[in-house]
Amino acid sequence: MSDQGVDESKRATLRRFAALGTAGSFARFAGGASAESDDESDARAAIAGYLEATPGAHFSKVRDDLQLGTGETQHHLRQLLEDDRIESYKDGDYRRFVPAGRFDDFEKAALSHLRRKTPRGMILTLLEDADAAGGDIAEAVDVSRPTVSKCAAELESAGLLTRESGYRLVDPERVLLLVVRYADSFGPDAVALAEDAADLVTMGSREQ
Repeated sequence: MSDQGVDESKRATLRRFAALGTAGSFARFAGGASAESDDESDARAAIAGYLEATPGAHFSKVRDDLQLGTGETQHHLRQLLEDDRIESYKDGDYRRFVPAGRFDDFEKAALSHLRRKTPRGMILTLLEDADAAGGDIAEAVDVSRPTVSKCAAELESAGLLTRESGYRLVDPERVLLLVVRYADSFGPDAVALAEDAADLVTMGSREQ
C-alpha cells in the first residue's frame, strides 16, 4: 500500500472513532479545539471516541488500533487527562484509560481482566455456568489447571472472584453488563455471550 493509502486508512479510522467521541460525553471538548489543525482535532476526538467504545484499553492498544505514533498518542492522552475528559489507572505493567467519572474501582478491575485473554475466558465461562469447576474452566478456555488456579488467584485479589466454595464471580450482574455493553471490543466469545444475555439474566433472577 502506498503512503497515501496508509494516510487515508489512518484518517478514516480516526474519523470513525472521532464520531463516537463527538456523539458521546466528549462533545464539549471536540468543539473547543479551534486552534488545532484538523488532523490534531481528529486524532484527539478519535482517542476519546475509541475509549468510549473500548474502555480499559492500555497505551499500546490505543496507539496501534488508531494507527498513531507513540509521541502523538502520548501528547493527546496527556491533554485529555489534563482536561479531565479521561482518567487512567495502573494495572500491573499497564496503564489503562477510561472516560472520566464513568467507572468505579470494581468496574475498572473487571475491564482490566476482560482485556486479557485467559481471565476473560474464565469470566465468560463463569457467566455462562456459575457452577463450572476448575477442570471445566480449563477445558473451556483451553489452558492448564495450574493456569486456571493462577488466574483465579489474580481475579480473587482484584475482588472479582471468590474461591470459598468453588469459583464464584463476586458481582456477576455488573460484570455481565460490562460484557454486554462493550462486547464488540472483547471479541467474538463476548459477542456470543451478549446475544444470550437476556436468558442469563432471567436464569440468574430465578435462582435468587
